[in-house]
Formats: sequence, C-alpha cells, structure tokens
Amino acid sequence: MTKINRQGAKSVDLEPWRGLSERVAATIEPELDAVAAETIAAIAREVPEYARPLEGNFGRGIRTGVEEALRQFVALIRDPEGGRGFGREVYVGLGRGELRQGRTLDSLQAAYRVGARVAWRRISAAARRDGLAPEELSLLAEAIFAYIDELSADSVEGYAEAQAEAEDRRRRLRHDLAAMLVREPLPPEADFRAAAAEAGWTPPRTMSALACAEGDVGSIARRLPAGTLATVLEGTGCMVLADPAGPGRGKEIERAVGSHPAALGPAGDVARLAASWSLARSAHQAVEAGSLSPDGGLLLVEDRLADLLILRSGEIAARIAARRLAPLEGLTEKAGARMRVTALSYVRWGGNSVAMAAELHVHPQTARYRIARLRELLGEQLDDPDARFELELALRARVLRIRISDAAGAAGS
Repeated sequence: MTKINRQGAKSVDLEPWRGLSERVAATIEPELDAVAAETIAAIAREVPEYARPLEGNFGRGIRTGVEEALRQFVALIRDPEGGRGFGREVYVGLGRGELRQGRTLDSLQAAYRVGARVAWRRISAAARRDGLAPEELSLLAEAIFAYIDELSADSVEGYAEAQAEAEDRRRRLRHDLAAMLVREPLPPEADFRAAAAEAGWTPPRTMSALACAEGDVGSIARRLPAGTLATVLEGTGCMVLADPAGPGRGKEIERAVGSHPAALGPAGDVARLAASWSLARSAHQAVEAGSLSPDGGLLLVEDRLADLLILRSGEIAARIAARRLAPLEGLTEKAGARMRVTALSYVRWGGNSVAMAAELHVHPQTARYRIARLRELLGEQLDDPDARFELELALRARVLRIRISDAAGAAGS
C-alpha cells in the first residue's frame, strides 16, 4: 500500500519519481529508442528462455513491454498524479503469458533485472552529460529500480490470477469428468477418454469410488496421489481412486481417510465405477445415519454387502421380521432382547453352544438353556434352512433399525 503524508500526497519514499524534475524527463526522453533497443538485445542474450528470434506474439510482447515501460516512466516523472492507467495491464498480461507458456516467473524477473541495469547505465550517462546534480542522480537511480519493482509486482499478480483461473478450470473439468464416470449408462469410450484428456487425467486399469462428507474432501484428497479425482456430487464428497487393490494402496487409503467417516466401493474397470459409487454413497449415508459402524474411519463396502442389502430392502426385511420374529413379541422387553441376541448367535454358529457361549459371554450351560428356550419359541424355524436364512435377515435388520433409532435419539438430545 502506498504511504500517504500529512498533506495527502503519496510518499516519495515509495514512488521516488515524484521527487524528480521535468528536466530529468527531458534528459531521458531522447534516449528511449536506444535504451529500448539495447535492453531487448540484452534480454535475448542473457535470459536463456528468451534467447530466440523476437518474432510473432512472443517478440511483440517483449518489445511492447520494454517500450511501454520506458514511455510510462517518463510520463510518471512529468505527471506523478496521472498514474500508470491501462499501461499496467501490459505487465499483468506478461505474467499471465508466462503461465500459459508453462514457465515460472524466473525468466521474466530476470528480464526485468536486465532492463533495470541497461536503463540505468544509459540514462545515468545522459544525465551526467546534462549536468544533473548528484542528489538528483541518486534519486533517479532509486526511481528506476522502484519502478521496475512495480512492473515485477504487476506480473506476479497476473501470474497468480492466471494460476487461479487455470485451477478453477481444471477443477470444473475434473468435476464434470467424475460426474460422467459415475453416471449410468457410461458414455461412449471416446467421449469419456476425451473428457479425461482435457482434464489431464489418465484413466487407470482399475478404480473404485470413495464417498465421504462434503467438508472432508479437501483433507482426504490432500493425502491421496495426484491422480485421484476429487469433487462433490449432490452434496456428497466423491473420489475416484486408481488401482485401489494395488500393493500398499489399502494402507495408503486408510491413512488418507484417518478418522473421517468414509466408504470405499468395490474395485473394477471404468464400466463398474457407477455401481461402486452407488454402493459407496449408500454405505456412507448409512454410516452418517448410524446404521453402519466402520472400523475406524473407513468402511469397506465389500465387507458389508449383506448389511447394505438389508438396508436397501428395508420394507421387505420388515415384512420378513414381522413373520419370523412374531413368537418373540409376547416377551418382556428384556427377555425379548435376550432371545433375539441368542437367536442371531444361533444362526451364526449353527447352534454350537460353546461358540455361542464365547460370543455371548455366558457359561456354555447358560447358552444351552437359552437354546432350549429358543426352540420353545421358534420351533421348526431353527431346523429349516430357508427359515434360518430369513430369521438371520430379520434379526440383522432389527439390529440395524435399533442403531438408526439410537443414532437419531443421540442427535436429537
């Protein structure tokens, strides 16, 4: 920010050309063409990136930059209040152009330094010939280098603006690409490969989708390889991960997710990505609802497909539960809960009382007593394979409903 003195004038400390007289401008002006030619030649000779014929847009840009810089400098000496106006855009544009050419600002900054050196050598020689006082000559040197710093700052600004625009465009392209890849049906291969090329993304042989909270996308994506597509689709964080089953990839994904609730869909080729995303998103919604509990932050969908099947078939599971668990409805709440836990352990372990006792944390004799009571209540269901399947489905569905209810209660308290 330019300093202002007590009278409201801009500070000569920051804009030294304000202290120069009209005589200095008159001394410099006849030298402009020679200074411009020498500066352009020195830049081409000393800056490797610019060491080529100054032709076409590149050459015009360099010439315009040098000539406009000199013209503006003389104009500022004559009228400091006139400002640089539109001329400033020349140097903002030079910064933007460096990004478009895939270069850093190093070469342009070097060109500014070369220009400052050449300008001072030629202009100071002219000033000494015209008999400028040492004090004014010193201020002239300060003005030249302060002015070059302003040009450089303009180019830094232009470069940063172009970077932000390029990143915004890249983000939009990657968002559109991710939305395309998880959509059913998948567009023709030529279409999605063209979209991938424009977004700078190389489709891997296998991939999977990861779902997370919208607010966790940045934190997780920063820890994943650069080839990860990360965006937000319909309010849910979506990431397309390359080669999720590759060596060490599982641990890498777990570390990236950390404690953030997330669900990783099954791996497959690009044609299966939409299904991977659908399952991952459903699983993440179930985690957020409290019906599925991941081990740590990451839930692997492949390990919880049965629970997802039940959640996605809620009405059917409820009808099965009403039929298979009806004999338990007459029990007290405590007894009913105990019998449901026992029944689920029974179908899981095929009625093995020792295994059931270990799971239920009771004595084997207690487990045998519970099995006997279970037979009294459920009868032939325990011996019919189809009935046992439906019984397990009903019991698992009830556990999931209880989790959802508990989570809702906790959220509302």
